Amino acid sequence: MILGILLLMKKKIFTKFQLKEFFENGIIYLSLIIGSGLIIIPFLWMLSTSVTPALEVFSWPPKLVPSQIKFSNYVEAVKVTDFFRYFLNSLFVTSTTTVIAVFINSLAGYSLAKLRFPGRKIIFLFILGTIMIPPQVTMIPVFIMFRNFPLLGGNNILGQGGTGLIDTYGALILSGLASTFGVYLMREFFKSIPSELIDAARVDGASEFRIYWNVILPLAKPALTTVTLYTFTFVWNEFLWPLILTSSADMRTVQLGLSAYKGQYFTDWHLLMAATTISSLPVLLVYFVGQKQFIKGIAMTGIKG
Repeated sequence: MILGILLLMKKKIFTKFQLKEFFENGIIYLSLIIGSGLIIIPFLWMLSTSVTPALEVFSWPPKLVPSQIKFSNYVEAVKVTDFFRYFLNSLFVTSTTTVIAVFINSLAGYSLAKLRFPGRKIIFLFILGTIMIPPQVTMIPVFIMFRNFPLLGGNNILGQGGTGLIDTYGALILSGLASTFGVYLMREFFKSIPSELIDAARVDGASEFRIYWNVILPLAKPALTTVTLYTFTFVWNEFLWPLILTSSADMRTVQLGLSAYKGQYFTDWHLLMAATTISSLPVLLVYFVGQKQFIKGIAMTGIKG
């Protein structure tokens, strides 16, 4: 920054406006660098610890690069617990939930943005109002609802006598099928699509679902990608709901599986960091694949109120 100011003064093109703009940009870039560092440094420390020998994890002074790199930590982390089972459980639950949630959120967003029916605005306000309800308030009612689900898990038609959906994939999937954020984002994006396209399709005799599927969805890739990334990340990282809804080891997700590396008196930090690194890969992969559409979706929906 100082070098840039000196160069401007040397060329005699330094003005008060340029000084203000230069310092504003400098503050922005400095803030971005500091913010990036706060995010990247813990991630690098996780990678470093994942290949560090157990005796060097708490060595002083700390070393970002260990004296001996042990990739065998990853092999040991997988062998110590049934990690692959937990990983596949999370992959199945997250993928299924994401696909269905994107469909439901986009369908609801289209209905609220482009269809005209009585009570449309009131319904949307009720949906937005759910943001103010803490998830802790709904945990017990939702658990009871899953527990008393009729004709499943040994329950009779009245939902009595068995366990219902508790400790099943169904409970893990159903709990994340729709979100206020997803419905709101899709609605705001669909509002930006010209209604003339829909009217033209209706004149051609297309049904509402065909208009939604063949006309609207192909134009909504940025918003669909944003909802996909949000839902995938949220469901993959969820810890509390799987902890409440599952009881057997075979139904554990990867986030619950990570707790197996922590004991009452001792934690295998090198194995925990190795397992955490592996569990981070799907989220990173999904983000890198859809990052351009994600940024575009946020930008396009953020300009509207």
